[in-house]
Amino acid sequence: MNILVVGSGGREHALCWAFKQSSITRKIFCANGNAGIGEIAECVAIKPEDICALAKFAEENRVDLTFVGGETALALGIAEEFESRGLKIIGASQKAARLESSKAFAKDFMARHNIPTAHYKVADSAERALEILRAEAFGDEDAPVVIKADGLAAGKGVIVAKNRAEAIEAVNAIVSGEIVKQEAATKIVLEECLTGREVSLLLFSDGKNFALMPPARDHKRIGEEDSGPNTGGMGTICDDDLLSPDETREIVEKIIKPTLEGAQKEGFPFRGVLFLGLMLTEGGAKVLEYNVRFGDPETQAILVRLEMDLTEICQAILSQTLDELPIKWRAGSSACIILAAANYPAKPKTGDAVQGLEEANNLESTIVFHSGTAKTESGDFVTTGGRVLGVTARAENLDEALRRSYLAVDKISFEGMQYRRDIGK
Repeated sequence: MNILVVGSGGREHALCWAFKQSSITRKIFCANGNAGIGEIAECVAIKPEDICALAKFAEENRVDLTFVGGETALALGIAEEFESRGLKIIGASQKAARLESSKAFAKDFMARHNIPTAHYKVADSAERALEILRAEAFGDEDAPVVIKADGLAAGKGVIVAKNRAEAIEAVNAIVSGEIVKQEAATKIVLEECLTGREVSLLLFSDGKNFALMPPARDHKRIGEEDSGPNTGGMGTICDDDLLSPDETREIVEKIIKPTLEGAQKEGFPFRGVLFLGLMLTEGGAKVLEYNVRFGDPETQAILVRLEMDLTEICQAILSQTLDELPIKWRAGSSACIILAAANYPAKPKTGDAVQGLEEANNLESTIVFHSGTAKTESGDFVTTGGRVLGVTARAENLDEALRRSYLAVDKISFEGMQYRRDIGK
């Protein structure tokens, strides 16, 4: 098979790596890729949002399967564009992508289908959001409240305000364009602040059937002990003990089945990868957010535990036979530590030489996925983005997976490199 992966980050590097393990993969293309991806795939200079150019490329290069990494192309309707040309693609439809591309739509969808989530209000302006806050819809002035930009914001559109004053600052920051693009903040979602344990549960869906992946936990904030601003993700663990069998059953019955049945009823049967961001509260699991694709860096930690051919899963999604395919996962745990550039998540410093990659990749059960790198004419890797590398390791238990990951981190260096030392704690 000729395979096209759409995207350019660590998630897409992990997808290309997984497809590379397949015995039926002939060639892998990645649009637009990065220097690490370029070691195992042919990088194509087409941006993920240029969906017509991608479809034309797939036709001209006899691509047998396309897998969409990120949310932007899905929200633009890449699945429909490819399917209209008879091209096979794994990715949510444009209608289904609204579960991620509009947080207001997602919250209203959950309300319509009695899916447990936080109490919320939607404001169509900053003035209305401030009115809601002053009316104490989320408690008194000392109560925490979550402020969200409605649209896509690359993981940076959520602010957990500790009190009313911080909430007002957050509203103003979001609508000003300081944190997210202004088109992402045409509406603002305000939510009660849930407490408990966070967990991410991802699944494959073919529109009728679904198959769970092992649970993961992401660490969003830049600083240790969850301090500082939100990022796209600073590290992930993947460990079966994150959810008990009873918790998993509850999530399936109260969240997953109603979500997939609700999507079917509303005319957008879900096909692809569904990501549930959950809070395990005293009252049970509640949905924090939907994503309609693999997460980053969840993908890196999850896919190193996949013990079968990813192309088989894709074929089962396309033929709606997921219920007939036993998906095998390696026992144990895994971890991914993100190495970020100086000044991330603001304006990251770029162009710094990266050292130690070969030594890190040679360690046991360890692989370094690239998120933001390029190669110089002399063949050296340099930084090009905020999140630079995802150092990933697998082991028989979580402590050992983390030890291996941090051992590899110690081999790598570039100027201003920052990372969290408390992933998995």
